[in-house]
Amino acid sequence: MLSLLELFIPYFLRQIDFSTNKFINHSRPKSTMAFLDSIFNPTLGPLMNLSPFWGILIMSLLISLAITLVYKYFSNQTEMKRLKDEQKEYQKKMKELRDNPQEMMKVQKEAMGKNFEYMKHSFKPTLITMLPILLIFGWMTAHLSFEPIYPGETYTVTAVFKPGVLGPAELVVDNGTTLVGSAVQEIKDSTATWSLKSTIGEHFLNFKVGQEEQTKKILTSTKLEYESQMTVYDHSDFTQIKVNYNKLRPMGPDFTLLGWQPGWLGLYIITSLVFSVLFRKVFNIY
Repeated sequence: MLSLLELFIPYFLRQIDFSTNKFINHSRPKSTMAFLDSIFNPTLGPLMNLSPFWGILIMSLLISLAITLVYKYFSNQTEMKRLKDEQKEYQKKMKELRDNPQEMMKVQKEAMGKNFEYMKHSFKPTLITMLPILLIFGWMTAHLSFEPIYPGETYTVTAVFKPGVLGPAELVVDNGTTLVGSAVQEIKDSTATWSLKSTIGEHFLNFKVGQEEQTKKILTSTKLEYESQMTVYDHSDFTQIKVNYNKLRPMGPDFTLLGWQPGWLGLYIITSLVFSVLFRKVFNIY
């Protein structure tokens, strides 16, 4: 039986993660990311140099192994084995009592009690692993969601404005950035988008509408690194400025699984399920 933690956390972090200010919003709270980066950049960062695929694969293996070992040494495996054997017996009885619904309901109630007792034994290792896994997943979400902007690659940025803001919006770029198209764009449906190319390194883009200006930082790199996707503004004619990154496809841009292109999270879930089943058999986890 896979831990609920392994199955729930990836989904949870996809909805609310450490790289966001809001739901599914890839802007990073600076203090949180600075804390996570200080811990995990020196330890997990070098794995990304192998390639996103191998880095995610190795992290999946290490996390699955760590969770398995915690379950082995921080839960009563003898008791959990006994409860699991009893659950199997109850399942066998329920199959035999299909023609006797009343008796089957009694057995089912007893089985549910044993199942709850089994779950109580897993609470302690779940609590021990929860915080470290949440922190690791926060770091992975922030660093593995997108492809970097490569030097000389054409990318786009979009400014989103409050309803009712109309007219031209202007983008002023620094010396290392070239506009592909006009610097002035007409606001349509509360948005304006520009295409650009930049040399390697950090760049600052200055957006103007009316008398108001906002600045967005861009990072161009050959490594797997990038600045936050989105900056959100309050009390401004701008509501947000976002970089339209390409999503990271660790298995390659052309790989599909029944029409699905897994991102880092999909690859992690698939590999962690395989590793968890394998490690639980090797270490006799019940």
